[in-house]
Amino acid sequence: MISCETKLLIVDDLHFLSFRTTREGISNQFKYISNEFPLTIVFIGIGLRERGLYSDGPYAEEVLGQSGRRITGFKMRGFSVGNESGRIEWHKLLLAIEQRVVLANAYQGMLAHELSDYLYARSSGRIGSLMTLITRGCLRAIRAGTEVLTKDLLDGIRNDEASERSRDELENALAAGRLMTMPKRPRSRKHLEPLSE
Repeated sequence: MISCETKLLIVDDLHFLSFRTTREGISNQFKYISNEFPLTIVFIGIGLRERGLYSDGPYAEEVLGQSGRRITGFKMRGFSVGNESGRIEWHKLLLAIEQRVVLANAYQGMLAHELSDYLYARSSGRIGSLMTLITRGCLRAIRAGTEVLTKDLLDGIRNDEASERSRDELENALAAGRLMTMPKRPRSRKHLEPLSE
């Protein structure tokens, strides 16, 4: 780590860690790494607090101890479009993703304007589900030779089970106007020109 000048260590899917090892052992291992190497560690996982990774174990007598004093927890939430600020956030996310889509016939507004409602219904506003759908869509668009993402193309792609289960309910809410993804004042709609290289 030192020879590579590592500044950030990301430990993903920490919830899959074998808990045959004691919580104290896991906690001590990460304390050792953070003490010995000049880097920041980012843990990513589900229910890490509930799994005891923020505490030093039962001997700390329910006090968080050193681990709890070193860890700052953040919750990742899904995107919500129930208010204007949430719709603006969703719109900005789609605009940012759109700039990174590499398809020959991609155009400004392809995701953020044309597919905003559709992508929300298909992903439930979850970044992982959204990125899986877009990635699979890009692969299919390349293989099909269309080089553009459309509702028809994406309809042929199955997404994760959680998103598929909530899809009908979200599509119905969007169609009935009970839910909307577009902010009242979206960015300019001069999006029909192809994206520049």
